[in-house]
Amino acid sequence: MDHAILMSMLLVIASGLINAISGFFTKRSMDKAVFLGSMIGLAGIVLLPHFVMEMWGANLPPIAYVLFILSMLIEGLNGYLLSKAYIFGDLSQVYPIMRGTGVIFTPIIGVLFLGESLAVWGWLGIAGITVGIFLLSGWQPGAATKADKQLAMRPVLFAVSVGVCITGYTVVDKMALDYISPLSLLEVGNFGFVLVFLPKLLNRELVRQEFALNGKFIVLAAICAPSSYLLFLVAMQMAPVSHLAPVREIGTVFAAMLGVWLLKERQGPKRIVSAAMIVLGISLIGIGG
Repeated sequence: MDHAILMSMLLVIASGLINAISGFFTKRSMDKAVFLGSMIGLAGIVLLPHFVMEMWGANLPPIAYVLFILSMLIEGLNGYLLSKAYIFGDLSQVYPIMRGTGVIFTPIIGVLFLGESLAVWGWLGIAGITVGIFLLSGWQPGAATKADKQLAMRPVLFAVSVGVCITGYTVVDKMALDYISPLSLLEVGNFGFVLVFLPKLLNRELVRQEFALNGKFIVLAAICAPSSYLLFLVAMQMAPVSHLAPVREIGTVFAAMLGVWLLKERQGPKRIVSAAMIVLGISLIGIGG
């Protein structure tokens, strides 16, 4: 395997792990909107000087600013839907659906519209990851017993919508990287994310309560969430997005383990089998995709 491809794969796997940890912190928070807005707000403050320096006097074409605005809008919508998904669903259920939806659409868009290619083994790997993710979610289309009830449609729809947003900003950001550095592009997304939660962030009492209960986790998440996507943006400069986006979904395995082991969510054995299927799919993409 080419050295650049291998390095990009390792960066994306690390990105998936860090993203899962961030999701775990969010799920255990009291007010999901305040937590998400606070963690991205803190990260945005740190990245702001770099963004201002890069953009000061930058002579970019109009299409660059169109992509920046699209990225902001999609990230803002993603933040709102993400908070709702974590309110109504379990981490080990909604996280796989969110990430699985991105697995389905991102490589297809990369191949159809970005001039990328994917070998047969890569498509088989994507199929394996997709099946494993939806098995891991615990969602079944048919009726379920009370002891093992299926997800209500509300969290499922929110999670699927988040997955669509992930697909959208992944493709938009892949194109935007032609005009801006990963760090500054990350800050562009932060602007849209924080604006959605601004009304709640202006409520000093809500913010005070959340920091009193989860202040250290907000700080940790403020490091994890941007670092996760930053690693992915760097990796996208080294390899095609259709190869990398599915591999990032190894975070689904980490999220399921955190949900089952630490949050005491159910269906542990089934999720271990599903996780093995995801790892197999990742291996197919990494070796033959």
